[in-house]
Amino acid sequence: MKPALLSLLSLFFLSACQVPSSISKSTATMPLGSELKVALPPLIVGLEAPTWEDVQPVEENAPSWSKPVNDTYTRVSTGRKVVAITFDDGPHPENTPRLLDMLKERRIKATFYVVGNMVKYSPQLIRRMIAEGHEIGNHTVTHGNLARMSDDALRKELQAAHDQIIAETGVTPRTMRPPGGAIKKSQKELMLREFGYPTILWSVDPEDWKRPGPAVVTSRLVNGASPGGILLVHDLHKPTVDAMPSTLDQLLAQGYEFVTVTELIELDEQVSD
Repeated sequence: MKPALLSLLSLFFLSACQVPSSISKSTATMPLGSELKVALPPLIVGLEAPTWEDVQPVEENAPSWSKPVNDTYTRVSTGRKVVAITFDDGPHPENTPRLLDMLKERRIKATFYVVGNMVKYSPQLIRRMIAEGHEIGNHTVTHGNLARMSDDALRKELQAAHDQIIAETGVTPRTMRPPGGAIKKSQKELMLREFGYPTILWSVDPEDWKRPGPAVVTSRLVNGASPGGILLVHDLHKPTVDAMPSTLDQLLAQGYEFVTVTELIELDEQVSD
């Protein structure tokens, strides 16, 4: 592994998606469209060689939403037993391929919020995600605290990652997630207006970045899941990926269907103003 990549990964292991101290834990219980919520999952091992190399998706224009969307989602209102599982901060050269194998074996679609500075080290993993039916979301280019940035700095963070994802996959990201959930209301409105990005937070957060162990991550995700929920986890961490097989299998056994974030939003039954 290249020294530059090792240094970058070390930095992420120390700070990946930690919720800033300025964000109150009470926001996790706020209603849809306000602030923060939390959820996460676990992982398993490898399958046969993927077939993504032969797939070259091309999407010149971002698809439009079929209906008005909110500027923020922590979950959606739906009568269907569906959840969206999301993985932040990758792709990781070792953990992400294992995770993709686990998802492929179970025919589960996920959403990956990728960091631009990580994409450039493993572009083949981004292409594999697209080829296997997963969704790619914008998680900025440097994983900085957006709430502390000017509007111009925010635009640069998003545009750089946006362009890198398109350059590697030909697919336009449709949603974004702010690192650590740190974002201001005015910034959410700007991103929806200028990029078409709803801000995606979460309804369940197992706090896997604290490394509580695979069994704890699984328990928090499974117990926190509910129809319309958004589960947050990080494929940057090996214990999180180790937790995935049990997590995914238990949720499947309970009758949950896994959809991407954009699919989940399209299922939202809440009437938007």
